Amino acid sequence: MSEPIIRLENVSKIFKLGLLGKTMIKAVDRVNMDIREGEILGILGESGSGKSTIARLILKIYEPTSGRILYRGRDIKEYRGSKGLKEYYRKVQGVFQDPYASFNPRRRVLDVLRDVMKNYYPITSLQDIDREIGLTIEKVGLSMSDVIGKYPHEFSGGQLQRLSIARALLVKPEVIIADEPVSMVDASTRIDILNIFIDLKESEGISFAIIGHDLGLTRYVSDRVVVLYRGQIVEEGSAEILSEPLHPYTQMLAKSIPRIDKKWESKLEYSVGSIELGARGIGCIFVDRCPQAMDICRRQEPPYIDTGKSRVKCWLYTEKH
Repeated sequence: MSEPIIRLENVSKIFKLGLLGKTMIKAVDRVNMDIREGEILGILGESGSGKSTIARLILKIYEPTSGRILYRGRDIKEYRGSKGLKEYYRKVQGVFQDPYASFNPRRRVLDVLRDVMKNYYPITSLQDIDREIGLTIEKVGLSMSDVIGKYPHEFSGGQLQRLSIARALLVKPEVIIADEPVSMVDASTRIDILNIFIDLKESEGISFAIIGHDLGLTRYVSDRVVVLYRGQIVEEGSAEILSEPLHPYTQMLAKSIPRIDKKWESKLEYSVGSIELGARGIGCIFVDRCPQAMDICRRQEPPYIDTGKSRVKCWLYTEKH
């Protein structure tokens, strides 16, 4: 197997809250994770599970409290200053949840796209810039005639999210981190947006990490999935694990999806995912919600078990219980 493009090694992120910073919240807890060449990795979990924090860590919006993040074997902390950041963002781009917050409402969208090109390709003529923009926005299902002269408020949420993707594509990245990219898009266009990611993976060879909380959409778009709970990966494997989940938390997520042919039997009870340091014991982080909790779950943190189908952090799949 080739070296992953992005690798997280034992990464944790702690936020200090309060006037004196005495309250500490661990949003990401010792995460080991890869984004591999030419794949779509789905990162799934409830609100507060740490998935958006992971996105911001990879995009250098946050710095890890401990551990390290590697881009093709190089610690991303080494990308410093305007020159270093430009080098990094030429290869790793982000698409965010709210497309309207991603564009300056006072500027025409085409001017914003031109600025991206001028920043990364300063000697390119305006004619060549517009040609490249036109080719790029065609990849997301729009055309120059859709864009010329328009401000962000003149587009639908779905159209503007397509343009957010196009803006990321203009620098020809190897990896795109998409944080809840369809959560604020009309339901009728969500699959269309996800199909753009699939097409770009196949035609351009771009790797994606797509963060979400919808198990069905994550299963649809992903080649591989990691499931987060309270900052930890509790299950990881191919997207097929979402059809036959092993970890009780992943099973709970699966049962929370309404089905046409079956009464909605279970509603997921959401809780704050990140945890205050010192508030948790030494056992499993899911023990208070787990319907299959055992005594050992309260006494000892479970190891990761390779079941052949997935890597799961649960005592149910060890011989010790």
